[in-house]
Amino acid sequence: MTKPLLGPPYPAQPSRKFFKIVTTVGMMSMIAGCQGEPPTANAPAESKIKVITTFLPMTQFTKAVAGDRAEVIQLLPTNVGPHDYQARPGDVQRLTQANVLVKNGLEMESFLDNIIANAENPNLKVINTSQGVKTITSASIRGEADDHDQVHDHNHSEAGTTKSAEGHHHGEFNPHIWLDPKRAIVQVENIRNGLIAADPGGEAIYQANAAAFIAQLQSLDQDIATQLQPFQGKTFVVFHDFASYFAQSYNLKATYLVDIPEDNPSPADVSRITKAVDAANLRAILTEPQANENTFAALAQDLKVKISIFDPMETGPETAAEPSYYLNTMRKNAQDLTTAFGGNVKSQQINWLRGHLAILPAQVRQSQMVKVGF
Repeated sequence: MTKPLLGPPYPAQPSRKFFKIVTTVGMMSMIAGCQGEPPTANAPAESKIKVITTFLPMTQFTKAVAGDRAEVIQLLPTNVGPHDYQARPGDVQRLTQANVLVKNGLEMESFLDNIIANAENPNLKVINTSQGVKTITSASIRGEADDHDQVHDHNHSEAGTTKSAEGHHHGEFNPHIWLDPKRAIVQVENIRNGLIAADPGGEAIYQANAAAFIAQLQSLDQDIATQLQPFQGKTFVVFHDFASYFAQSYNLKATYLVDIPEDNPSPADVSRITKAVDAANLRAILTEPQANENTFAALAQDLKVKISIFDPMETGPETAAEPSYYLNTMRKNAQDLTTAFGGNVKSQQINWLRGHLAILPAQVRQSQMVKVGF
């Protein structure tokens, strides 16, 4: 008797239904795998807009507004100022690849025109941060920021430059607007609006960052006003013509030895400064970190006054490109100016250090610690 087969001698052929199930499951697995697959290292990330700034204050303000949303690159090396900058071939290439250029305006960056023309970048958006800023004409009397200055709303194109004997020039208006925190706020607003126009998708980020930095500038302005209130109407002396806006904002008067850092003072300049120091009974005259101090040193020795620092931040170390550097340096400038007037800055310094010690650059932090007795 033949035994019944318990199963087929060869594997049974799968049914059509089996094929249908397997095919369906396989396709679903492939779809799920494609949808859930993480991006690879070669997957393109969301590209940031490329923003070129001219020199330090423009970089500080732009970084404060842009945050991580944009790639911010400074055109000038941080140790080279805009007064004596000579354009390099690589500058054209940078503007060719950029989306936005942020400049101070008011002929501070006279080297830019040829670079922009040679870059031939029709999509480059230029943000002139001086738009809407109340300006002081360069024709004002030797930089004294008082009621005789002519103040203008700057809403027009830059024109009418005044050249010095060395061939350098300022425009029709004094360009050092960033040294007044009130005017710096307008510059920050211009940067915010320009970045939003160039990158609408980042509007919320730019608005929030600008608001936060403007609040810091307002606090800075109030602190400096309190610090300098006892000295309203007094005159201080700086090396070159950068302090008119600062002086006007805090009801002071500023005079200077030379128009721009590259100029050499004349005997008439020295005589004028000597009279100003005597009249104001100054304890110190203010130079700047990047200036040649030889002339000022001899003058200070003759007048029996000290040399202190007022940093316009036209140049600085690489760390100077950060927004906090602007805030801390402006506070330091006000403290050194108070000392030049013969005032006591100790109590105000302690209050400022409580809120700002952690972010002070090393060279500023050290000098402030020495002054308050740490």
